[in-house]
Amino acid sequence: MAPTPELVTAALATVNDPEIRRPITELDMVKSIDIAPDGLVRVGVFLTVSGCPMKDTITRDITAAVSKIEGVTRVSVEMDVMSAEQRKTLQTKLRGNKGPEKEIPFSQPGSLTRVFAVASGKGGVGKSSVTVNLAAAMAASGLKVGVVDADIYGHSIPRMLGVGERPTKVEDMIMPPMAHDIKVISVGMFKPEGNSAVVWRGPMLDRALHQFLADVYWGDLDILLMDLPPGTGDIAISVAQRMPSAELLVVTTPQQAAAEVAERAGSIAVQTHQQIAGVIENMSWLPCPHCDERVAVFGEGGGQSVADALTRTLGSRVPLLGQIPIDMRLREGGDEGKPLVLTDPDAPAAAELRRIAAGLSKKKGGLKGMKLDLSPAR
Repeated sequence: MAPTPELVTAALATVNDPEIRRPITELDMVKSIDIAPDGLVRVGVFLTVSGCPMKDTITRDITAAVSKIEGVTRVSVEMDVMSAEQRKTLQTKLRGNKGPEKEIPFSQPGSLTRVFAVASGKGGVGKSSVTVNLAAAMAASGLKVGVVDADIYGHSIPRMLGVGERPTKVEDMIMPPMAHDIKVISVGMFKPEGNSAVVWRGPMLDRALHQFLADVYWGDLDILLMDLPPGTGDIAISVAQRMPSAELLVVTTPQQAAAEVAERAGSIAVQTHQQIAGVIENMSWLPCPHCDERVAVFGEGGGQSVADALTRTLGSRVPLLGQIPIDMRLREGGDEGKPLVLTDPDAPAAAELRRIAAGLSKKKGGLKGMKLDLSPAR
């Protein structure tokens, strides 16, 4: 049986663009299909930009899909680049014809994405480690997950998720890199080579946050996690203004001094009218290497005291979602870009993170804020 253009097109429909995660046929990326009598199939493909970092992945996936067709002896993939007009058409197809000030999709009444802003009172409590491991656990469970590294000055998410490539631009739309099935954006991806500092004031921080949320093509996410900077500064205020539906996750350690600062970070919800999803206590205890007894290195009770204090302040229950034990592999995984929940999911710290992630992943009930196409009965 000889291959036909229809069979090749059907095979190409199973190939997704690695960044957009939609079929290349749907995105008008297939330029041409040529089938030779000897079974050689040549596929021409339009890349969004010259030097697309995912071209090798696209070539591999097309070759694998087309090679399964009976009668195909070889597959040749030839790359071309979209014109400016084609890129504009693609942008319109993906996100519609927006005005100059793009809307943040997650702040719209019809959004089904649940947004968590991960906050802490001070640095060094493991907020970013918690963020990346929650994201990885949620993605591993089959959810579509994105992470915004909103800690502009102290960005660390790209390293902790092992993201090395820079984002791709399609016109004025940014395609976020992916790692461990998580879409990621960070200011660290746009800096020149090296570990240079970001020296910005409030308005520039707010503008960067807006671009991360509105200019980036996130697609249909189930969960968006935002790693906030410590404290209650400009970014925390911008998140409350631009994303009023975002729920706060407060990370602390058991130490009372850290707990007091975390309580202040969570109490911003009173002024911004945000919800607090709960408190996570990190570095809760260390298993003794000799007797496996729990050693309270940083004291005890900090997480529960923060949850209790915020409950009193807000007048509604704020739960302690979990207590994550100290595990050197959690730190090592962050340095290597390999979240512990993926490399050793049964480790005590990983198991607790996965349990917390499962609880947060449950969809909220109710129709509050949703637009319903209903009309009165006559």
